[in-house]
Amino acid sequence: MKRLFLVEDDASLGQSLFDRLSQDYAVQWEKSFANAIKQMNHVKKCDLAILDVGLPDGNGFELAKQIRAVSSVPFLFLTAQADAESRLQGYQLGAEEFIPKPFLLKELLLRIHHVLSAHVSLNSLQVGSLLISFDELSIKDSDGELQIIPDSEMKVLQILIRQAPQVIDRDAIMNEVWGVESDLSHRSIDNIIVKLRSYLKDESLRIKTVRGRGYQWLLERNL
Repeated sequence: MKRLFLVEDDASLGQSLFDRLSQDYAVQWEKSFANAIKQMNHVKKCDLAILDVGLPDGNGFELAKQIRAVSSVPFLFLTAQADAESRLQGYQLGAEEFIPKPFLLKELLLRIHHVLSAHVSLNSLQVGSLLISFDELSIKDSDGELQIIPDSEMKVLQILIRQAPQVIDRDAIMNEVWGVESDLSHRSIDNIIVKLRSYLKDESLRIKTVRGRGYQWLLERNL
């Protein structure tokens, strides 16, 4: 069952959403910014975060920044702030959807389904002449040559591909793969990227270095 992390301070709306969403998903509902921050380890295990922007002790935009620092979990915003500037800010933070209040519950359900479908877990992926198997931790070329990839390195590759074409910073990668207590350096991530490019051979250009920001998986190799 897919897991949702709901942050909504309005008791009536939150209860309605919790009751309906719980019919199809495992839902954790938090009513404040502070409580949501305390649950960051849980957020990392979720499939989608649904964030109210206007919270009594903070705002959803800042919460999204905190979530993105430790996880690549997709998120969407629920908000009464439907002006163009607020929407732009939300999308710049990486939001999948920006849903203005009031909204139809059926619309929210459809958008949640859309986001979850777009972020379905990867088992295998054909990239050019290479077959990447995330379950078997391997990359096979058209000649049948098989490379076994260390689990942590494969997780880094999966994060890049799953979040494409979003730029993922080194801290977000480290936090998701090794946890916030990791003592790895940015240089360690850079070394893993070098190894991944060597595994990908002719497809290595798909991993782009975005100077000062991080790394990006290009959906097309010649972009």
